Amino acid sequence: MIKKFSWKALFIGLAVFVLLLFVPRYLPRFQIYLLALIFVTGLLAVSLNMVLGLGGMYQFHHAVFYGIGAYTVALVITKTSVSPWLGFIAAPIVSALFSFIIGIICVRLSKLYFGMLQISLGSLVWAVVFRWYSFTGGDDGIHGIPVPDLISSTSGAYYFSLAVTALCLVIMFRIVNSPFGRSFQAVRDNPGRSEAIGINVKHLQLTGMVIAGAFAGVSGSLFVVIEGSVFPELMFWTLSLEITIMCLLGGWFTFLGPMLGAAIIVLLRTFVGIYTEYWTMILGIVLMFLILFLPQGVLGFFQEKFETDGIKTIREEK
Repeated sequence: MIKKFSWKALFIGLAVFVLLLFVPRYLPRFQIYLLALIFVTGLLAVSLNMVLGLGGMYQFHHAVFYGIGAYTVALVITKTSVSPWLGFIAAPIVSALFSFIIGIICVRLSKLYFGMLQISLGSLVWAVVFRWYSFTGGDDGIHGIPVPDLISSTSGAYYFSLAVTALCLVIMFRIVNSPFGRSFQAVRDNPGRSEAIGINVKHLQLTGMVIAGAFAGVSGSLFVVIEGSVFPELMFWTLSLEITIMCLLGGWFTFLGPMLGAAIIVLLRTFVGIYTEYWTMILGIVLMFLILFLPQGVLGFFQEKFETDGIKTIREEK
């Protein structure tokens, strides 16, 4: 169960945010870029966890909405003469629309069947983008995207990614702890009983998919800011698997666990990849130990440990 609001969590969050504001003054450009990439990837992982950990839905191709958001921004900037900022507004809307269309088709199924059908539909979108050379650039993608001058520099992209990610996390946290979020968790735990007490399970799941898809679109738009390019691999199913691993690694029953998992994966891929191209083997070993010793994820383990210690302290005081 994802925890409710606490002043302690708010204080820690604000302290971390203020600390991150001063980071560009003391770190080189590459490390600033790496932090911005962690923000973007972490936001994507948290958006997936809204339906995976919160709703118990097997969303196996979440990356397709990430790619749609990125391509929306890229196409608005390169194919139209409107303000580039409209692309950033359109990205979550278009991603939510595609999520709604795919959701209507998939939500009638459940569990593994839901996930497999979503992979098929997501792969269809990927194939269209991969082959439509005149519009999407095909397998070459779109490069050299001219983002607004305000966010074109490394520090500008960093601050923009930080601000948007923080805002989205606040909104998602409010959604998770709203009556909708509690109902969504009830559907995850017992869909039959939830339907018996009057909850429209399919409608709730479809709404959750649309919300998660919209935030994935925001994450995709931020990717354009820090990379200046898009390519079909952004919506390939292997990226969806990687995002799922981030949720499991950080703790899929915690709110910020996927953000931690994203940081671990990005750092592993970057620094281990310097020494060997087989960084995925290292990731496999990490996951093996995780499954054996930390099935609740890294953040989930510490959260459970502190809760247990707190209960013991209370009992001892009594």
